[in-house]
Amino acid sequence: MHTVAVVLMDGVVEFDFSIPCEVFGPDRREIADPWYRLAVVGGRVRTQAGLVFEGTHDLNALARADTVIVPGATTVGEPPAPLLRALVRAHERGARIASVCVGAFVLAEAGLLDGRRATTHWAWADELQRRFPLVDVDPSVLYVDEGDVLTSAGVAAGVDLCLHLVTQDHGPDAAAAVARRLVMPVHRSGGQAQYIETPVAPATSDLVDWASRHVGDGLTVDDLARHASVSPRTLTRRFRSATGLPPGEWLQRARLNRAQRLLESTDLPIEQVARTAGYDSSTAMRAQFTLHLHTSPRAYRRAFRPMSPARRHVVQDWAQRSVPPSTRRHR
Repeated sequence: MHTVAVVLMDGVVEFDFSIPCEVFGPDRREIADPWYRLAVVGGRVRTQAGLVFEGTHDLNALARADTVIVPGATTVGEPPAPLLRALVRAHERGARIASVCVGAFVLAEAGLLDGRRATTHWAWADELQRRFPLVDVDPSVLYVDEGDVLTSAGVAAGVDLCLHLVTQDHGPDAAAAVARRLVMPVHRSGGQAQYIETPVAPATSDLVDWASRHVGDGLTVDDLARHASVSPRTLTRRFRSATGLPPGEWLQRARLNRAQRLLESTDLPIEQVARTAGYDSSTAMRAQFTLHLHTSPRAYRRAFRPMSPARRHVVQDWAQRSVPPSTRRHR
């Protein structure tokens, strides 16, 4: 039976920790037999929210684990030396090592990410790169699979990573069955973009204020120049001064942000969202979503649109019916 060891550290983020526990802990032999054996490794710790957790195994368990997962914690300081040594020994023995969110700092401190591509929560990516220059940090993806070492982006991306591990071990049907238990999308590929808020500078000039109000009208850079009665060079200088961006890039970000908000907050058809955000067509909008977010507008809406009570009832009913009656006592 494949043993998954999840490491407990002081300040552990409860959600990061709970993801591998939920995916690998419950008895799911109706999905794949044998399933996993879960070992929680560590002493008595206080979590991010002040709860007290206690491990079921000490660090010696890492010497027997097939997969070791390090969740994120509230601090990214130097981890305990015994833990680092245990991780290195486990890796040298052939164990698969993974991290969730800022757990990547622990793997980097152990030297397991040197010369490798890795990711973490986008807000900490620059710090990871600064502190560990030998690591090739990619802040834009959900997770990175380097074979025997895997890293995931922030919080919920840990679910995608764990389902990816299930796919590796038991195939896509098993991962899909676990996803149905969790009532979540079956799988998001590691290359899908983290949903980083793309900054659009606030209105700091009359021209930018006007452009902000009319971005949905399909403005072009020439429109901006005509409105301001200036040359393209002067327009670029003014926009860079006010926003830090050339006008074309500012318009692109503003349209994308408007489309994201509309997909999150309305039920408008995709074609109407595109027009309202200022795109020529839904095809043009989809191309921008693919380029910058590595997903489609429909997939983005599914991920971020709050579920209506009627839709929630349908999904819950579907999830319940997807579990064979003889196994519904299992989570």
